[in-house]
Amino acid sequence: MSPEEWTYLVVLLISIPIGFLFKKAGPGLKRWGAAAVGLGLTLFTCGPHTLHSLITILGTWALIQAQPCSCHALALAWTFSYLLFFRALSLLGLPTPTPFTNAVQLLLTLKLVSLASEVQDLHLAQRKEMASGFSKEPTLGLLPDVPSLMETLSYSYCYVGIMTGPFFRYRTYLDWLEQPFPEAVPSLRPLLRRAWPAPLFGLLFLLSSHLFPLEAVREDAFYARPLPARLFYMIPVFFAFRMRFYVAWIAAECGCIAAGFGAYPVAAKARAGGGPTLQCPPPSSPEKAASLKYDYVTIRNIDCYSTDFCVRVRDGMRYWNMTVQWWLAQYIYKSAPTRSYVLRSAWTMLLSAYWHGLHPGYYLSFLTIPLCLAAEGYLESALRGRLSPGGQRVWDWVHWFLKMRAYDYMCMGFVLLSMGDTLRYWASIYFCIHFLALACLGLGLALGGGSPSRRKTAAQASSLSREKLREE
Repeated sequence: MSPEEWTYLVVLLISIPIGFLFKKAGPGLKRWGAAAVGLGLTLFTCGPHTLHSLITILGTWALIQAQPCSCHALALAWTFSYLLFFRALSLLGLPTPTPFTNAVQLLLTLKLVSLASEVQDLHLAQRKEMASGFSKEPTLGLLPDVPSLMETLSYSYCYVGIMTGPFFRYRTYLDWLEQPFPEAVPSLRPLLRRAWPAPLFGLLFLLSSHLFPLEAVREDAFYARPLPARLFYMIPVFFAFRMRFYVAWIAAECGCIAAGFGAYPVAAKARAGGGPTLQCPPPSSPEKAASLKYDYVTIRNIDCYSTDFCVRVRDGMRYWNMTVQWWLAQYIYKSAPTRSYVLRSAWTMLLSAYWHGLHPGYYLSFLTIPLCLAAEGYLESALRGRLSPGGQRVWDWVHWFLKMRAYDYMCMGFVLLSMGDTLRYWASIYFCIHFLALACLGLGLALGGGSPSRRKTAAQASSLSREKLREE
């Protein structure tokens, strides 16, 4: 592990006991205490580069104040533009930020774009209320008012997830501050249930990264190895990559759980990143609060089992970095300049790659995903339904195996970063996943398979037709 990785781990681990201290505190202490801890960690790890986060916050707050009815698009443009400047500092002869500054900036970008969207929703709801002339019941997830500058700063620098996630909305943050009867919200048992695999994943990461170091792929001697050895090597590299992030994200979730952050009644049916989807009235007494069942789905960032054992590439994306996937779906995918599922996915992956950084490996990897999505979608719709139940089970096992190899392949671009190293490795295994995906896509088209968006439309039309027949 590098010194930076050790620092990340220490920050994550100290967040857990800090969380227990804040859990039962009042709203004021939670708000300003959590912000003070987060700002302290930022200053300690980023030093003077903390100025970048402050500029981003002030710019977003100014846009919210100036144009509340369209601040979402403006905040997205501002924060993403600042990311470009932030990453070009070395080219401009300015001091290069630390890796910790980059991590803070990434999470801050998500939070500020989300905050602007929530303020815009509030503004539009208020305009509709004024136009209709009567007051409506509070809408689920709507903010009570536009946050002040100090409230925006406290949300931005809250220590929870400040470097590793999970991402959370301002509404989720407010619900934590105003949590009724926090002593009734369980923390210790959910934390232990969540934390137990982390030490095992940590050991597996250390072992796999030691036996199969990534640096070997950059050496000329690696390409003298036989093809099967070169093909196999991407499997333990992606395995070590997964184990590393499993440990980090589980530890980050444990920090949230210790503070009761993101805890909602099970009846609220919360989604990772988005929060509750059903209105759930707050308990009126400690006894009623203690009788409720709670979950921490809102801050769930990784589903390790489903990531490894789901069948499709599409599903694997949903279970990986789940709160960020919700952000991408909510703020990028839904507003994509096209209706095609594959093209919207390509647009989302392009912006996701840009959010991660400017390294060509990110773009090579992320823009391979839409090809894999199209290939599996068309081929599955053309063939799987024609198989017997036993044949479908075999299909799913083969599909799972190929999905994992596709992620192994794409991971190499994500970790090698440079275009030269990525293309050199992919060329050494003959761009096998690209050619396989193209072959599957061609076969699916030849057999009359439909795209995921067309299948969804057809399913909806079929459902409407059946309902109409019943009525007649």
